[in-house]
Amino acid sequence: MTTAGSARRRYAVLSGGYGGARFLQGLLHLLGPDAEVTVVANTADDMWVHGLKVCPDLDTVMYTLGGGLDTERGWGRRDESWLIKEELAAYQVEPTWFGLGDRDVATHLVRTQMLEAGYPLSAVTDALCRRWDPGVRLLPMSDDRVETHIAVDDPQSPSGRRVVHFQEYWVRLRAAVPARAVVVVGLDRATPAPGVVEAIRAADVVLLPPSNPVVSIGTVLGVSGVREALREGPAPVVGLSPIVAGRHVRGMAAQLLTTLGVDVSAAGVAEHYGARSRGGVLDGWLVDTADVGSVARLEEAGIRSAAVPLMMTGVEETAAMARAALELVGP
Repeated sequence: MTTAGSARRRYAVLSGGYGGARFLQGLLHLLGPDAEVTVVANTADDMWVHGLKVCPDLDTVMYTLGGGLDTERGWGRRDESWLIKEELAAYQVEPTWFGLGDRDVATHLVRTQMLEAGYPLSAVTDALCRRWDPGVRLLPMSDDRVETHIAVDDPQSPSGRRVVHFQEYWVRLRAAVPARAVVVVGLDRATPAPGVVEAIRAADVVLLPPSNPVVSIGTVLGVSGVREALREGPAPVVGLSPIVAGRHVRGMAAQLLTTLGVDVSAAGVAEHYGARSRGGVLDGWLVDTADVGSVARLEEAGIRSAAVPLMMTGVEETAAMARAALELVGP
């Protein structure tokens, strides 16, 4: 496929789960089979459940691009069954609020066995992808253990607060209570997985999909060396806003941006990332047509900007978003 920007052969994408995976579908549709795409996925959502290592964002990207995702739920395997979950519930084994489907359990069993045998997460991910053939090189942001936790109010605690794993905040609490703080355990010690920095430095374009800027893209940027690679590398960095008309499209970006004191707007997220020319990471930023009024503000902040439709209603619409992002920072 010949497209604007298709002369660039290498692309690096920093991704969360569902939003990042859907954007990647459009990007691959646009670029065709000859593009070299490396995805650096957030692993701070990972957790251990029933003795198994679960990596939601890695698996969502892998399943989505490999054709195995349950698209109605937006996570887990399609054609899933839940016998294991039902048996665990019968034993009253916690957590009952986090369910693993039978097909999905197989992935976590293989991952856990390989990790316990001494393989790093990056090698395990590569092995799992051999089955799914996602059409990209999928890398965890780090082989080190990193976990996002959220502080919430708890009148029963002496401090008035307690800290829960991000998955509990999202799945059990449904992000319906205020997030008082975001604590990413282990991020200060995490180093990039093999190939992460190299992929960013070798890319012709780096893309930030409309993933959560705090607990998806934000954690990837927090790994030592990643932000520096973006700032110092030759590739332009372009992102797409996850906020449309002052609201997140999916997830809980608004709650967590508020926790950080970031303006919940398309411009606010871009300014949170910052212009690369002024110490941030962005060269370009797409906003939705509903936020066209923020373009001038972003241009003044040193970030090239344009307004285009940003709702990923289908693969063609998402491919058009990817095309606009490439054209924004193209020659």
